[in-house]
Amino acid sequence: MKKTNRELQREKLKELLKRIRQDKGIRQIELAEKLGVPQSFISKYESGDRLLDILELRQVCQAVGISLQEFIRKLEDSLNGSK
Repeated sequence: MKKTNRELQREKLKELLKRIRQDKGIRQIELAEKLGVPQSFISKYESGDRLLDILELRQVCQAVGISLQEFIRKLEDSLNGSK
């Protein structure tokens, strides 16, 4: 069965969240400690089992050292097919 546009967008979102963390050299457990959440919280949103609200996304961005604006720019680039 073909994925819907929304499903494809969510795939790109979770891939970006994981890639940004990995590019910064941060393990899931380290990010979880910075955020004061269990490691499973990170695992669940990276796998798509959990969606982040905008405030949680802002906290994640701050914890990995990227602005929310930069994250959105990267997401838009990804959704539009560029790197």
